[in-house]
Amino acid sequence: MLVLGLETSCDETGVALYDSERGLLADALFSQIDLHRVYGGVVPELASRDHVKRMLPLIRQVLDEAGKQASDIDALAYTAGPGLVGALLVGASCAQALAFAWGVPAIGVHHMEGHLLAPMLEEQPPAFPFVALLVSGGHTQLVRVDGIGQYQLLGESLDDAAGEAFDKTAKLMGLNYPGGPEIAKLAEQGTPGRFVFPRPMTDRPGLDFSFSGLKTFALNTWQQCRDSGDDLDQARRDIALAFQQAVVETLTIKCKRALKQSGLNSLVIAGGVSANKALREHLERMLGEMKGKVFYARPRFCTDNGAMIAYAGCQRLLAGQHEDLAIKVQARWPMESLPAL
Repeated sequence: MLVLGLETSCDETGVALYDSERGLLADALFSQIDLHRVYGGVVPELASRDHVKRMLPLIRQVLDEAGKQASDIDALAYTAGPGLVGALLVGASCAQALAFAWGVPAIGVHHMEGHLLAPMLEEQPPAFPFVALLVSGGHTQLVRVDGIGQYQLLGESLDDAAGEAFDKTAKLMGLNYPGGPEIAKLAEQGTPGRFVFPRPMTDRPGLDFSFSGLKTFALNTWQQCRDSGDDLDQARRDIALAFQQAVVETLTIKCKRALKQSGLNSLVIAGGVSANKALREHLERMLGEMKGKVFYARPRFCTDNGAMIAYAGCQRLLAGQHEDLAIKVQARWPMESLPAL
C-alpha cells in the first residue's frame, strides 16, 4: 500500500510517501520558523496561509522524487489533531479533496501517535511493549505502549510542556524563536555549577511534570544577573546550561520511575525535544545501567514531518480503518481514546 502523508498541525508543512512493502520512498518539509521568528512565536493565521501556499508544490516534489504518479497512490493520511485548527483544516481539506478526486480512502492521524511511531521508521525499531516519553512544544507525557492504539497515560505536564518552557526561557533572555535549539547551543558554553535550578516534582511520588516554576526561576536568575552588572552573554550561557540540566535530569528521573513501575526496560523518546543531545545522553546512560535500550528517530523525524503521519496512517489503513469524506479536525484529542489495532 502506497500512502501519501500530509502534516500541517502547526508551523511545518510535511509531505511524505510511505510504501508498506518498501518503506519510506520520499519526504519533504517546509519550516515556517523564519516567518514566525519576528513575532517570537507561531501566528496561527499566518501558519494556515503558508500551509496553503506550500502544500501542492511539496506534493509534486515528493511524487517526482519517488518517481510516482497520482494514479499510484492507494490512500492518504493527514494530521487531524491535536494542533492549530486552521492549520489542521488545510491538510485535512487537501487530503480529502485528493482522496475524492483519486477515488482512494483517507484517514485522519493523531499527531502524537505519529511522533510516538516515528522511531519505527529506523533500521532497528523498538518492539512492543515499551514506555514512551513524548516531549515537544505542546506535550510532555509518559505513556505505556503495548501496541498501536494500546496506550496507557502514566504521567503528563500539569502546566508548561518541556518544549514550551525552553521557548519561554529563551524569550525572556532575548534569544530567537524557537528557543530549544538556542538554549541547547548556549548550554555547551555554560559554566557547570554556577547556577543550580530545582528538579521539579522529583521529591515526591508520581510521574507528572511541572516546568512553569523552572521558567520563573530562570527569570529571577536572569534579572539578578542584569541588576548586578554581570557579563550578560556569559550569564545567558550559564542559565541555559542550568536550565537544560534541570529539565533533562527531571525527565530522566521520571522515565526511570516509569520503567521500574511498568517492569519494562525499553524506552522510546519522541517529539521535537527528543533531538536534544543532552537528553539522549542522559537517557542512554540511564538505560545502560538498567540493561535496557532507548530508541528515537533521526533528528529530522523528531520535529513535525510527513513521514510519521504516512507511517501511522498506513498501519491503520492496513487494519481496515478509514474516514468518510467529512473534514474533521480536533484541537484537543486524548491519545488514549484511539482504537487499538
